[in-house]
Amino acid sequence: MNSFQAIILAIIEGITEFLPVSSTGHMIIASSMMGIQSQEFVKLFTVSIQLGAILSVVVLYYKKFFQSLHFYFKLLVAFIPAVIFGLLFKDIIDSLLESPLVVAMSLVIGGVVLLFVDKWFNKSAIDKTEEITYRTAFKIGLFQCISIIPGVSRSASTIIGGMSQKLTRKNAAEFSFFLAVPTMFGATVKKIYDFYQDGYIINNKEFQLLAIGNIVAFIVAMLAIKYFISYLQKNGFKLFGWYRIIVGLIILILLSSGFDLRIV
Repeated sequence: MNSFQAIILAIIEGITEFLPVSSTGHMIIASSMMGIQSQEFVKLFTVSIQLGAILSVVVLYYKKFFQSLHFYFKLLVAFIPAVIFGLLFKDIIDSLLESPLVVAMSLVIGGVVLLFVDKWFNKSAIDKTEEITYRTAFKIGLFQCISIIPGVSRSASTIIGGMSQKLTRKNAAEFSFFLAVPTMFGATVKKIYDFYQDGYIINNKEFQLLAIGNIVAFIVAMLAIKYFISYLQKNGFKLFGWYRIIVGLIILILLSSGFDLRIV
């Protein structure tokens, strides 16, 4: 991996981490097209730069993060299911992270769901984070577990989970952002630990790439979050649904025709 590739992946991460389009799926496709998807450092990089993206949430919503202990406890309750599923299915998850086919299918299926989600869950009553109960937080955490499948989108699954529990679109999206902080932090720590356990060591060049990636992801994610909340309140999820379907179908067509996504 070189600096240019690192910046491209970081931009993709920053744009897609909080949109319901799957940041992991997009980075798998991008890294596959660059021919670097199987490199161990690239796998570490695509997870680790999520730290930069989630830091943007802390900065934008810093008042929420210093509001009350109940806020942290709710995030912890919602975070627990992902920890359990992540540990139980680690090997399966790692094997799926190199599969453009899995990503494409997940994008299409998730896109179809997003076309109808506004109609399915249109009786929202909870518009403040303080109104979210521990039971509701846990249920949203269960929805997050679905996102262990590349292409599903952690953001999409948790937002849909929130809306199914009568959260408004805005509140569901914001709680999804908040939940990303412990989830992505935990995933990064675990990935770095596994990286060293497998005998790999981050050299100076790789450390610089991680620094660049996190900085770029942080800046881009701040812009993406502001845009997403504004757009979501006015227009809902249909645009993201159609985007997912179109991208997924293009990938499926390319794969079925024998096209090699590794173009360099």
